[in-house]
Amino acid sequence: MSIGLSVLGSTVVATPAHAVRMATVPLASTMTTAQQVASFWLADEAANLKNATPYTVRTAVGAERLSTDIVPDGPPRTVVPPLEGPPPQEGRTPTTWGKVFFIGGDGLPHWCTGTSMQSKYRNVVATAAHCLFDIEAPMGALGKWVFVPGYSEGTTPFGLYVGKLGTSHYDFDDIRDFDRDYAFVNVYHGVVQSSPDVLTNAGALGANVGGQGLAVNQPVTSTVDVLGYPAGPNPDGSRPYTGETLERSTGSTFATRFTALRADRPVGVDSPFTGEGALGSSWLIDYASDTRTGYLNGITMSVSDTDGDDRYDTGISPYFDSELVEVYRYAIAQWTGFAVR
Repeated sequence: MSIGLSVLGSTVVATPAHAVRMATVPLASTMTTAQQVASFWLADEAANLKNATPYTVRTAVGAERLSTDIVPDGPPRTVVPPLEGPPPQEGRTPTTWGKVFFIGGDGLPHWCTGTSMQSKYRNVVATAAHCLFDIEAPMGALGKWVFVPGYSEGTTPFGLYVGKLGTSHYDFDDIRDFDRDYAFVNVYHGVVQSSPDVLTNAGALGANVGGQGLAVNQPVTSTVDVLGYPAGPNPDGSRPYTGETLERSTGSTFATRFTALRADRPVGVDSPFTGEGALGSSWLIDYASDTRTGYLNGITMSVSDTDGDDRYDTGISPYFDSELVEVYRYAIAQWTGFAVR
């Protein structure tokens, strides 16, 4: 049976071979909790945002480049991004990319990269699943999860968006299958701190910054643009990135293989990004610089030094297939509402 998905005028048609089980995790389930989470990050001139460090869990893996292809489990499909994004706000160009902040298993504030996605309610953020689930604990989500598009040095130029519900593939949460290391998080309308201890509604995420499209079952032999906030060191100790600004690299994709993690179909891309900070970076095909939009076709779950020169040269992502579409379909159907009115 074909299932139609309407996304602001665009359609994805999915014919899954079998039902996909989702792993959903509540984040801030009530408006009161959402306000408490927002205040945690914004209090004391955003001290907790400023003090957060790049997440260091599963940032690098030993990988081998393969010359084989990956066989899709269905036909190629796409969800197109909006033809036009939101207008500039006070001279600022909206950006779908930003940092997702959370409390790690060590009790400290950390961040990964996240991306606003095209969705029915304009409330979906894509990132790596292990930037949502605490894989160092038996189960459960990372705490106080928020997304800040365009983040820089404690500022929230387009608002702060508190996560309400996170969704990934059941196999990631259940058996740590890293072929499913992707997640979509529904966020409340954004908030800004209009004065100390006062939060004001900033509107829906997609209305403020736009959203990226989605592409699945694509050929591995493609070129993608990787966008994220790398910050960590190379194995040789060099630090080419600071994590303070959005970085972009362009490279070819290829099949990979590694044994350290459970994964049958990981994809690699030529990219010099270091792992810390770059976890959750978006891989876009058909990226257009003028609209700053494309089709999400990968998410960095780790990086690798495949040639042994002590510098990372490869980003690693799960292959985006028909089962990912089902997870995405579930996420975009979830309404979140307001954190403050």
